[in-house]
Amino acid sequence: MNNENAPLLGHTSGHVSHGKPTHISSFRALVLSSKFNVTCIFIPIALFFSYSGASATWVFTLNFIAIMPLAKLLGFATEELALMSGSTVGALLNATFGNVVELILGVIALKDGLIRVVQASVMGSILSNILLVLGFSFLLGGVSRIDQQFSMTAAQTSSSLLALTTLSLLVPAAFSATADTAEEAEIGILNLSHGTALVLLVVYGLSLLFQLKTHRALYDAGDEDDDEEEPQTTIGFSVFSLVVIAGLVAIHADFLVGAIEGVVESWEVNETFVGVILLPIIGNAAEHVSSVTFAMKNKMNLSINIAVSSSLQIGLFVTPVLVIAGWIFGQPMSLFFEDFETVVLFSSVLIVNYLIQDGRSNWLEGTLLLASYTIIAMAFWFHPATTISG
Repeated sequence: MNNENAPLLGHTSGHVSHGKPTHISSFRALVLSSKFNVTCIFIPIALFFSYSGASATWVFTLNFIAIMPLAKLLGFATEELALMSGSTVGALLNATFGNVVELILGVIALKDGLIRVVQASVMGSILSNILLVLGFSFLLGGVSRIDQQFSMTAAQTSSSLLALTTLSLLVPAAFSATADTAEEAEIGILNLSHGTALVLLVVYGLSLLFQLKTHRALYDAGDEDDDEEEPQTTIGFSVFSLVVIAGLVAIHADFLVGAIEGVVESWEVNETFVGVILLPIIGNAAEHVSSVTFAMKNKMNLSINIAVSSSLQIGLFVTPVLVIAGWIFGQPMSLFFEDFETVVLFSSVLIVNYLIQDGRSNWLEGTLLLASYTIIAMAFWFHPATTISG
């Protein structure tokens, strides 16, 4: 191990081998995985208040709190699967289970014609993953180390795919700006979005082939301590835990979304800010916890994989699927976002590409990403945009 990569403070492995795990020992390991699990008491409390018709403020707040321990448990289950199947598969599983909630909620919102709600949540999810999650991972992972290393080739490949995601939004924006009439622009953008969605889905499929088969070594190499850690749970228990926990997160997230309108009215909060900034932080809580946890263990390949893979799934899979779903439902869901949001995304991807191109990270780079996210959050807070439900 390189000296520059060694922790300045004590660093120990997160697991200790206790023999072959059983279902009972797996359950015990899950329950005792974190002292934070005591806050699981808020899960039944939040469900009780939600089903009993409490005020929007109570429903929003309690479900917000309830999702936090669930995110921690989801991260633990994912780490266990990563130890059994490799870091790349573990990262993809984490991103998938985190994003399936947003996909379900997006389809439901589309059926109700809430296109701007869907677009705002998509944009916010990408921004929170590449700036907030990656920022905290670099900061907390590097605060006790000189720097941390990761696969430069894998990171640059991921950033290139992010650039393609940005291109898919920039082209419709440029199309709209140069069209002769609004009607011509609307029809053209919708057809362009349908075709682009199909292309992005093909690219996403090929990217999975790249990560899981042809170039898997690029994504699995470099994480430390893997040979010192052994799973504490069985693979069946871990998969079952992921499904159950993701289901609970979906229920709480559904109540959260339903309480937005009441919260906006009672708190007098900018609705766009809630859709682009606040909701994605909650929706991506699982990725937040997992990515930061792995970064603090100096597993930067896995940490970056979770954060960036989640953004790629949103841009290359979830968004195209929602566009096609809108096509099926007869809703004009397109890849034409507001110009302000498109510029913000382009700038964010640009700064991320600059910071990861050398294959090293440190706490200052994490601070820069968090500063970028803070500036963007303030911009959405003060931006005089129309409401996202309009």
